[in-house]
Amino acid sequence: MNRESERKRIGTIALLLAFALGAPLAASSRAHAAGGRNAKARALRAPEPLADLALVNGDFYTVNPAEPAAQAVAMRDGKILAVGSNAEIRKFIGRKTHVMDLRGRFAMPGFNDAHTHLGAAGALKMSVDLRGARSIAEFQARIRRSLGRYKPGEWITGAGWDQTLWPGEQYPTRQELDAVSRTHPIFLVRVDGHGAVANSLALKLAGITRSTPDPPGGHIVRDPKTGEPTGMLEESATRLVARRIPSPSESERRRALLLAISDANSHGVTSVQDSSGWANFLVMKQLEREGKLTLRIYEFVNFSRPLKVLEERRREGGTTDPILKVGGLGEFLLDGTFGSETGAMFQPYSDNPGDIGILRIQPEKLTQMVIRRDRSGFQMMVHAIGDRAVHIALDAYAAAEKANGPRDRRQRIEHAQIVLPGDFIRFARLGVIASMQPCHLNDDVRWANQRLGPERSKDAYAWRTMLDDRVHFAVGTDYPVEPIDPMGNLWACVTRETPEGWPKGGWEPQQRISMDDCLRGYTTGSAYAEFEEKTKGELKPGMLADIVVLSHDPREIPSSELWQTKALLTIVGGRIVYDRLRVPGASR
Repeated sequence: MNRESERKRIGTIALLLAFALGAPLAASSRAHAAGGRNAKARALRAPEPLADLALVNGDFYTVNPAEPAAQAVAMRDGKILAVGSNAEIRKFIGRKTHVMDLRGRFAMPGFNDAHTHLGAAGALKMSVDLRGARSIAEFQARIRRSLGRYKPGEWITGAGWDQTLWPGEQYPTRQELDAVSRTHPIFLVRVDGHGAVANSLALKLAGITRSTPDPPGGHIVRDPKTGEPTGMLEESATRLVARRIPSPSESERRRALLLAISDANSHGVTSVQDSSGWANFLVMKQLEREGKLTLRIYEFVNFSRPLKVLEERRREGGTTDPILKVGGLGEFLLDGTFGSETGAMFQPYSDNPGDIGILRIQPEKLTQMVIRRDRSGFQMMVHAIGDRAVHIALDAYAAAEKANGPRDRRQRIEHAQIVLPGDFIRFARLGVIASMQPCHLNDDVRWANQRLGPERSKDAYAWRTMLDDRVHFAVGTDYPVEPIDPMGNLWACVTRETPEGWPKGGWEPQQRISMDDCLRGYTTGSAYAEFEEKTKGELKPGMLADIVVLSHDPREIPSSELWQTKALLTIVGGRIVYDRLRVPGASR
């Protein structure tokens, strides 16, 4: 082989070797380059944020139609980070994440009570609690047992009595209070807050005699034989005595509010829509500054104050704080209640043909006030129980819309217990929220039929009709008129019976609603009523981390077991504010 041939052969071999060895090398080079790019991409992609708190192994009812059930929830910085299975949530759990194993327990968004009076609830806890007293003798005994807590001459106050629970159903009298004490002025508010009884000393201090005229929108009950006041005061007449009672100190208000807030948390309530007065609101502000406000509060300030004052309080109170803010104006009392037969009706009460209730303001004046406040952009809540009061409130809201033009108002009628058949659709057309308290029926069912008669009863406490007519429906308790425990509302929604189970099958059972409907009213419905449907009421990423864990799933148990269902864990903004589980951090 000559040299030239040898060079060609060597060159060919070298070329073949180059191809043989070069391909893997190129692939390796490309892989290395790709690996570098991937590493760079991984470095640029942010890691999954880690949760502060995670609840795992739970049975979550999210109230989110897109993902109604889940097994675990991760929370960070007060909001929900992720919802899903245990496996899906595991990637959000880090070394510092507090993990709680719910062991299959039921959990859902925290309850949002659409109608409370925290200040009154706390004050009741510091006074004489007369709820559930079954006779005038028990009523007197409870007051007598409290005497040792009071200094000589100090006012004795209390609330919660209900004469319809007593034999004869007669109102208490000043003489029956005088038998307990003549040296203490005594003033005791009926369970519905629309009537009160005072002893002789309290009447004297208020200047109430047989010649005292009834105030507008109120009634001083008098002995038909002598004309003397019996001690019973209805509606605005209660103010004649109430204004004589010394106002509580700031420290007393603080203690009272903390008691009420703790009570709410212990029942799984994470938000309330409240009417407690400006002095109490200022104490709430201080509690928030100290980090001691463990409940979201959407506060309604006094509707009747001058408009300039209301605008100042809106600015001062603020409207954006996720924990505490001014929500609107209320609760304006247009009429009374059924229990005292002061709810304003078009036709007389069936068991009292001469009585159509009490209207506390003339319709024309209410309309003028609503139009002016609506023009300033306020949401309003009007208390209306009787069909006449509800009709007048709807008229006022319609007049405001006509005068001021369209906007997303979400005006409210509180209670709406009796509604004319033609007025249900007006709620929907005007976008008025029916803020209702199903738990009121737990007591009212005992006498509602005799007050209303068979025809009007069909449209009473008409939750099913409201939902069928697409009325926005929010659920609350009217705490402390009723306990803040949500189980009272859930029971009433699905049974329409007394807690003892009467009447079997429910009073006007066609107005029952499902447990899911009631829970939505207590979560998404109440959130909508405070313009917060995008931040609370469902468990999904980005929403506020407000969660309650219950001992039972109310959707799955017999209704009789609702009364044994308890809140085990309450979380507000990712912060545990009530804990009966005491579960230590689970393994990660």
